Amino acid sequence: MGIAAGSALAAAAVTGLAATATGIAQQAIVEQRNATPTDRSLIGPYGSTRSMNVTEEAGYLARMVAHDQEAVTAARQLRRSDRPQMRALGASIIVRQGADIAKMRAWLDKWYPGRSGMATGQPMIRDLSELSGDALDHAFLLDMIPHHMAAVSMSQQLLMSGRAQHSQTADFAMRVRDARHAEMFQMQRYLGQWFKGWSMPCGMRK
Repeated sequence: MGIAAGSALAAAAVTGLAATATGIAQQAIVEQRNATPTDRSLIGPYGSTRSMNVTEEAGYLARMVAHDQEAVTAARQLRRSDRPQMRALGASIIVRQGADIAKMRAWLDKWYPGRSGMATGQPMIRDLSELSGDALDHAFLLDMIPHHMAAVSMSQQLLMSGRAQHSQTADFAMRVRDARHAEMFQMQRYLGQWFKGWSMPCGMRK
């Protein structure tokens, strides 16, 4: 296979992966919008993945630090979940994304002094502190799927634009894209198992 053909196949694979992730995230948002008035009163504002455009490496790292901090904060609430699968999911996010935050901050301090901690954005995850039982698990899954989609989208943008200035960042973005895409499917399966009415978007089943 020639280099050009191989590159085209790789680009198509990335595009397909992002389309699948988008389908899952859109299904979560549709379910959120169809919630009862009581449920909707618990829902915080979603940030739009369209506003998370990546224009350069430092911006990607700074945005991902803030993005992952929000995920870690939410994941800590799963320590109160009644389901061992959700407690394990929360612990995994805390450990893995906590380590990613430390790594990205070190890169920012080394390569882009003064850029660490500068990124802010609209919250994507509601306040989970008052929820428990099924309400906690359901809200976390519905919010974290679009949240993961934002990380997939930002990572894909950086990779496809060629704006990663360091191989470490490119490798990191690929890992984030693939790992969180897979975790979105895991969370979708939990929604299907535990909460009536959730279904994988047509053509998106894995």
